[in-house]
Amino acid sequence: MTIKLIVGLANPSGEYSATRHNAGAWYVEVLAARYDQTLKEERKFYGYTGCFTLEDKDIRLLVPTTFMNLSGKAVTVMARFYHIDPKEILLAHDELDLLPGYARLKGAGSKSSHNGVKNIISCFSKNTFFQRLCIGIGHPGDRNKVAGFVLGKPSIVEQQLINAAIEESVNCTEILITQNSLKAMNRLHTYRPM
Repeated sequence: MTIKLIVGLANPSGEYSATRHNAGAWYVEVLAARYDQTLKEERKFYGYTGCFTLEDKDIRLLVPTTFMNLSGKAVTVMARFYHIDPKEILLAHDELDLLPGYARLKGAGSKSSHNGVKNIISCFSKNTFFQRLCIGIGHPGDRNKVAGFVLGKPSIVEQQLINAAIEESVNCTEILITQNSLKAMNRLHTYRPM
């Protein structure tokens, strides 16, 4: 099954734009730029949207303007409007269990502890799963520090590593859409940051 909607999870407003929790939005912004698209705010979809065409396939983009824990509101509205099945959605988000510089594609059956992903699943159905792009941000080492960590800005070196992983993820997105998920995974999962 192909991808028809790519969602970059984020918190709204400039206050959060440079924080680790917005890594999914950074990926969608780089992807849009790769295909010469500008994300525009569409209030009916509760987010910034765009669309590009790859091998006659229209791929819609969404960065919700709801808070992370309410991401499902934007995703469900857009998916229903365009008749997109949950399995045709790729959710991109920050991942504490991966170091900066690494990213992983996960299939439609994989579970997530990410609050944005959990909210989206609850808005569709408890048995609904999505394909996911997990972008490593690292872990503070203490679960009591996680909230402040994800809402903090990465160091310069961490940001460079995250940016490199996002660039490679964008390269692999084309493979995912035009070929298959196994080839995209094989390339992305063997990528090592410099």
